[in-house]
Amino acid sequence: MCGRFALDDKVNTAITEFVEQTGRRPDEWSPDWEARWNIAPTENVAVLIDSPKTRDLRFEQARWSLVPPWSDSLKLKFPTFNARTEGIANKSTWAKPVKSTRAIVLASGYYEWTGEKGSKQPWWISPADGLIGFAGLYSWWRDQSKADDDPDRWVLTTTILTCPTIGHLADIHDRNPVTLPQEMWEHWLDPTIVGDQALVDEAVDAHAGEARGLTFHEVAPFKVGDDGPELTARVRGAE
Repeated sequence: MCGRFALDDKVNTAITEFVEQTGRRPDEWSPDWEARWNIAPTENVAVLIDSPKTRDLRFEQARWSLVPPWSDSLKLKFPTFNARTEGIANKSTWAKPVKSTRAIVLASGYYEWTGEKGSKQPWWISPADGLIGFAGLYSWWRDQSKADDDPDRWVLTTTILTCPTIGHLADIHDRNPVTLPQEMWEHWLDPTIVGDQALVDEAVDAHAGEARGLTFHEVAPFKVGDDGPELTARVRGAE
């Protein structure tokens, strides 16, 4: 699973360069993400999406916990910050976004915990260089309590796909967030491709290769509300 992650402000330059390379940069383009090191579910995260109407790649902030359009409330009775890939195309919450509203959720790295409750050890998992692009889904949720001309009436929400763990990450957690190589981002985002279980499985297969480049180390325990790059620092003396 993935319940905490971080994204530094280098993403602004990295994503600008990526979008310019694709030749699909929107007219208004000014990524302004501020570095955060302890992002939790329901907080805002940075996502890359492909606009079905304009076919621009858009860098947006989204609420991390997908809310289907049919929901009466932004708060659901079940967690939706992660979505299991197994059989996902047949699940009512996920089937529609799998078809056409897929996202890349951007990260510098993420945290997992091992050990027993009360003495859990956090680990920082990250690539040697560059960004992580998690395979995600997104949905626009309409707040019916707000007027039609209220700019906050639409809320962009997102989730991160997870799959059974692979290789060297197996001792840390039994599931991994699905990480995609950058050369697959546009393919995953393309709204003209009708997503199905085969596309999701393709992403999981790509993750198996991408995850081999992830490294991990122990970090000091931290609390809700803690922030800063020191959260990712290796515990002194840890191998």
